[in-house]
Amino acid sequence: MIRLDAALTDYLAGVFAAPVEVRSLRPLGGTDGDGKDPKGFGYGVPFEVECVVNGAVRNLVMARTRVAKGFGHDYPADRAWQALYGHAAYNSFPAHVRSLDVGFARESGALVSAGDATEFFQLVEKAAGRLYWLDLDRLLTAPVRSLDLARARELGCFLARAHAVKRDEPTLYERRIRELVGHGECLMGILDSYPHPYAPLPPEVCEALEHDAVSWRWRLRGRAHRLARTHGDFHPWNLLFRDGTDFSALDRSRGEWGEPADDVSALGINYLFFGLRRAALEARRGVAEPFLTLFNVFLGAYMTETGDRELLEVMPPFLAFRALVIGHPRWYPSLAPRTREAILEFARALMAGGPLVPEGVPELLGGSP
Repeated sequence: MIRLDAALTDYLAGVFAAPVEVRSLRPLGGTDGDGKDPKGFGYGVPFEVECVVNGAVRNLVMARTRVAKGFGHDYPADRAWQALYGHAAYNSFPAHVRSLDVGFARESGALVSAGDATEFFQLVEKAAGRLYWLDLDRLLTAPVRSLDLARARELGCFLARAHAVKRDEPTLYERRIRELVGHGECLMGILDSYPHPYAPLPPEVCEALEHDAVSWRWRLRGRAHRLARTHGDFHPWNLLFRDGTDFSALDRSRGEWGEPADDVSALGINYLFFGLRRAALEARRGVAEPFLTLFNVFLGAYMTETGDRELLEVMPPFLAFRALVIGHPRWYPSLAPRTREAILEFARALMAGGPLVPEGVPELLGGSP
């Protein structure tokens, strides 16, 4: 809540680099005595600030964002984007009112300027450990250990515990399903970033994948009862293991709430991917062991812990998205052609079909029926 107090005065003094006296602060309505505003909804309540700067009266407007569920403004980062975007966009369009600054409010009530920021960063603690993909890389040529099986099982159980935190907020579930299809980092964004033309994934196949994705969106968006706490990018490059099954997760992405199948797919696809790579090294098709076993151990542990049989009905588009990332020539430039072909065919089959059948996964990836 913006208050008429020293915080606002100090903030404005910093913006103008001069003494400021705040005289009044009042909300701006949608009428000016000329009738009732027909617009019944807005994204925030602006405030008019009357102040004196260096002896001159200034009238300013503070446009304050608020939560508007279902319009992509659910998280604080969304509202930060609105303000940062507006600050730059206002000042590059003719006849538009000028933006003087953009800032944020601390819990203490202090107002902080960010108007001259060009890049942003996070400062996070460092965790000890060894990235999980190195475990999988070792298994390309080495025998499986009991610890490898234990880690796959623990990751399944961990996700089950994380996903046990639920939330009744249909707009957040609808948003996550919509983002799976249309977000720049998800299905359509990944397809756009492929080189075009690209023989393994020609335009007509991309178009068919997008049609299927929209169909999946309308099949899934009503399952808001599944909304759960998620990580959003739970893959082997974001997992650090220490001794035994003790690990830390890195780089949580794409919102705090979503579809549990997203996390299960992000890790599950990598067991299959490394299995395809080992099969290629052995000059054969399909998913080589021990990776198929690790996939089944991980998925089985998760489903046993959660009892979530519906998971298999919603996993295909999430698995397909991850497969399209792995098949991408920019992200994974050195894949064997056979491996890339198998991954892309897997994505096509998942998008065109029904529920995931775990027993049928090897055949979808080019193995023997």
